[in-house]
Amino acid sequence: MSAMRVDAKVVMLGKESVGKTSLVERYVHRRFLVGPYQNTIGAAFVAKALNVNDKVVTLGIWDTAGSERYEAMSRIYYRGARAAIVCYDLTDSSSFGRARFWVKELQNCEEHCKIYLCGTKSDLIEADRSVRQVDYHDVQDFADEIGAQHFETSSKTGKNVDEVFQKVAEDFSNCALEFMQGENLLQSENTYFRLTPGSVCFRDNAFQTLTLSVICCLA
Repeated sequence: MSAMRVDAKVVMLGKESVGKTSLVERYVHRRFLVGPYQNTIGAAFVAKALNVNDKVVTLGIWDTAGSERYEAMSRIYYRGARAAIVCYDLTDSSSFGRARFWVKELQNCEEHCKIYLCGTKSDLIEADRSVRQVDYHDVQDFADEIGAQHFETSSKTGKNVDEVFQKVAEDFSNCALEFMQGENLLQSENTYFRLTPGSVCFRDNAFQTLTLSVICCLA
């Protein structure tokens, strides 16, 4: 079996039982699994290719364990991630507290990783609004504070599931395109630089600073 090239590493983070695995199952396999809850141990990996801007982008998705006892292991999997989908359960207020924890972890350890906040189990809210424990506006305020996208999803109905991953791929593709355009701009001005992650390129004629970095593709 031939290996699949992965363009962007995406990590799923959040408290156990919030529905990270269900999100991945719905997006990749178009199914919603029912039955007894089973913990993810360590992490599971799957790749998914999709079309963005007339090009194929392949997301490598790491579904990590949510249990606090596997916390140290989860840190291994989010290293070098281009995007993190941080999940919380709309019917469990404590899960949003854990989402905040993971955001802080990413900000401290993977500052170039783009964060997407993802509320799960919206079908339960739509069936009975009284079970909502996480206020939409509180999450949106937090998302604005950290510069993140915010979605409310349902793996059962499929609501907004494709939209989350599509947005991740689009952000990656758009920033990769900006990187290439910036590289061409520098070459067109007969100025050549060796561009490496974190490099800074100075345009002397305009006294401007242009930062180009592959690792910042989702910043």
